[in-house]
Amino acid sequence: MRYMLLALCVLIAGCDTVRSTTDRVFGKDDVVAEQEQVVTEEVFEPEPVAATAASWVGAKTTIAALGDPTTPGRWLETPLVDTEFTGRVVVPRTGAQAYITLVPAPGPESGGSRLSLDAMRELLLPFDELVELQVYSN
Repeated sequence: MRYMLLALCVLIAGCDTVRSTTDRVFGKDDVVAEQEQVVTEEVFEPEPVAATAASWVGAKTTIAALGDPTTPGRWLETPLVDTEFTGRVVVPRTGAQAYITLVPAPGPESGGSRLSLDAMRELLLPFDELVELQVYSN
């Protein structure tokens, strides 16, 4: 019984959650934050977004499915826009909203859209369903 308790303590001490909590308590958070900043600077390269936004006012509705899951970032490929810019997307069913990059896609405005995996996670949407979205340009 003692050995099981000792093994449990050793396993818990090696857990990332416990380690990060103890680092914050004992002041090692600054070192960890610097390491995370270095990693995120190396991995994340922001994509340039066009400065000109679309000129429509109000919401445009589209039906979206999961886009290419290997493409990183929060984006919506949609035929509603002609240039790439940041817009707001709202799920009318739940009220969830997020600011994402709107990327032009070929096809008519009534065509469907593709939503990135990160955007679906942000909006708390299921990956295997078609979802109605309201897209705002500003």
